[in-house]
Amino acid sequence: VQLQASGGGLVQAGDSLRLSCAASGRTLSGYVVGWFRQAPRKPREFVAAIRWSGNNLDYADSVKGRFTISGDGAKNTVLLQMNSLKPEDTGVYYCAARYTGFSSNIPTDESLYKGWGQGTLVTVSS
Repeated sequence: VQLQASGGGLVQAGDSLRLSCAASGRTLSGYVVGWFRQAPRKPREFVAAIRWSGNNLDYADSVKGRFTISGDGAKNTVLLQMNSLKPEDTGVYYCAARYTGFSSNIPTDESLYKGWGQGTLVTVSS
């Protein structure tokens, strides 16, 4: 499965953005889809993930209570609603997927994910 992130932009602190991750090639059934981000001069980090079948979720502590991940089955798309954005949320956001079958595990290690597409840039000004 190949994924493509979109929806980034330039916003002010406190604003909201909604990112989309569109999947092509096959249905996301049996997959976990994760969002990751990379700030300038920093390694890529886990943001959030959702297990497509069963809706298990996981979030990085830094975004809990502000970001919401969800799936749109009709569009084979994963959404990341980002509220109360902070300057430290700035970075390139990527999505990727890992096939887990019936496992409820939500991996947070980026090396376990595949199908990375081009990221989408989110810039939050103070």
